[in-house]
Amino acid sequence: MAHKWEDLRHKVSPERRAEIAQKAQEELRRLSLFQLREARNLTQTSLAQVLQVNQGAVSKLERRTDMYVSTLRSYLRAMGAELKIKAVFPDGEVEIEQFQELDDPAA
Repeated sequence: MAHKWEDLRHKVSPERRAEIAQKAQEELRRLSLFQLREARNLTQTSLAQVLQVNQGAVSKLERRTDMYVSTLRSYLRAMGAELKIKAVFPDGEVEIEQFQELDDPAA
């Protein structure tokens, strides 16, 4: 039998609730492209119009596991996002700027 969270909430410690909230936030930071588009309340058709492609092209792009950086950047920009690429090491992170040159044809 299913229970409502509100009915069970008082049985969960504040520490456990904080842990659950943190894990939920972490999950929100890891989305596939189609999940990200849906979370932004966009349709494939509306995104296709911005990208000046057909809806099928957006569908194919969302299913790809490998693509050009410029393709991913265009897709994200159509949603109003900026693509940043980082190298994550055990002792810190470094943002890779090499791909910024894609924006500047004179570079």
